[in-house]
Amino acid sequence: MYKTKKIIKELLVYAFVLLFVYAAISKLIDFENFQVQVAQSPLLSAFATPIAYGVVVGELIIALLLCFQTTRALGLYLFLGFMTAFTVYIYLILHYSPFVPCSCGGILERMGWWEHLWFNSFICIISIIMLFSCSDNYTSFFFWSQKKQNS
Repeated sequence: MYKTKKIIKELLVYAFVLLFVYAAISKLIDFENFQVQVAQSPLLSAFATPIAYGVVVGELIIALLLCFQTTRALGLYLFLGFMTAFTVYIYLILHYSPFVPCSCGGILERMGWWEHLWFNSFICIISIIMLFSCSDNYTSFFFWSQKKQNS
């Protein structure tokens, strides 16, 4: 049972990596359009350029962190942070914005905003379960340096 659980966790981590690499590459392929779409957002327009660069760079860094066992815990926490921010943004757009921009690319472009909200929420729940049900040290990330020093 433990081995199956570990394999499932590894597969989910690499699915997260693929999700963020795919999202970043699809934004980079048409970066100018992505920047324009971010600028059209009623919530983000004032900071469109730094947000556009930050999202792409952040997705790639988080994907890289998830690839290595030593940085995986940090990567999972950052992944959850990014996905939560994206989910909250979608919720705010859907509930409080008079204008709903289109800023998704690739496969996610075919999803509506409500489907995207549910997809992101599901991914957030999966990552929370992974962080807090792991028998490995994902949840002890913040105490990692302290444990290393005591060893």
